[in-house]
Parts: sequence; C-alpha cells; structure tokens
Amino acid sequence: MTRITEQPSLYRHLESMSIEDLTENINREDQKVASAIKNALPQINRLIAAIVSRLENGGRMFYLGAGSGGRLSVLDAIELPTTYGIEKGIVNVILAGGIDRMAEAPEEMEDDREAGWKQLCEKEISAADIVVGISASGTTPFVLAALEKCRENGIATGCIVSNPGSPIAAQADFPVEVITGPEFITGSTRMKCGTAQKMIFDMISTTVMVRMGRVE
Repeated sequence: MTRITEQPSLYRHLESMSIEDLTENINREDQKVASAIKNALPQINRLIAAIVSRLENGGRMFYLGAGSGGRLSVLDAIELPTTYGIEKGIVNVILAGGIDRMAEAPEEMEDDREAGWKQLCEKEISAADIVVGISASGTTPFVLAALEKCRENGIATGCIVSNPGSPIAAQADFPVEVITGPEFITGSTRMKCGTAQKMIFDMISTTVMVRMGRVE
C-alpha cells in the first residue's frame, strides 16, 4: 500500500513564504480536490445507490469515523433533519471517542479496535443498514475493525479513503478512493483530504435526499 497522504509536501521552506505565496499555493492544491473527486464519481455513484436502496427499504445509514473526517461527518448528519425534514436516526454517526467529546479530539480512540463495533451494536445495527467508514489513511483501526465485524455479520459497508489499495477499502463493499495527493503541510490530512471528505458528504447526502423525494 502506498501512503500518498503521508508523502512530503510539494512545497519547501514554507516559513519563508509571504502570505500571498502561502494562500496562492494552498489554493493551487485545493483545486486538485475536485478533479480527484471527478475521477472517483463511478465509485461514489455505486455507494449512493446502495445507501438509497437501504434507506428506501427502512434501513439506516451510519458514518463511522475518527479524527477530522469523523467530525466532518457529524456536521453533515446533524443538518439533515432540519434541511430535509427526515426523522432523526435515519443518518447517524459513530465517532471515535463519542460525539459528546468531539471538540476534545481524543486521537488515542482511533486505535481502539473494539469501540466502533460496540457502538454499532448499541444502535442495534442490522443487515438492513449500511455503514460508511471514513479514514484518510485507509488504515484507522477503529474503522477497520468495525468494518470487518460488519462483513462477518452480513452488513453492507462503504468507505471514503485517500490512499489506493488500503485495508479499509478491501473490507468495503462499496469503496470510494479519492486520491488527492500529498498535503500542503506534510501529513496534515485535515486539508485536502478533509476538503474532499466534506465535498463527498455533501454529494452523498444531497443526492440521497433528492432520490428519496425530499426535494422538488
């Protein structure tokens, strides 16, 4: 597996750049995100179709994540009941450390291989539902272990990752690999990876709601 997300920045000596240089270079990198998502549209479309199918048949969707990606999924899910009038509990988030501790960013919880599946069981996860794992690296233990348990129990899974050929993608029925390249700050995946995740969350939730008749 190639960890593109951890490769060195394409830019050197950032500390010597002017404000104008920094913002121009960050903007140049951000422009690559939309192209990466365009390349992944076939995968995204398959994932959305699977989500729509589960929800139309009474199932639920669960985002499952840690770190920046997990927190961004919370922002997506909490907007849906007020924006589209859906019942709470149709789109859910399982976040490493718990949503109530979201601001604390307890990174040690990302390595807990038991917590994700435990939280899903507390929500009475079933084969009627679908779980979408979120991990820029594609290796986060919290996400990977829970997807493995989902597969063992016949629960459909998807994922959003930013490295090719990751363990998490291998465990997902509907993997989405969005390869945004090295970050402007080496390894700072809250930047391009986070931007890509937010754009994909918007794309998923909006398309799902339209297909379910929530927009005219």
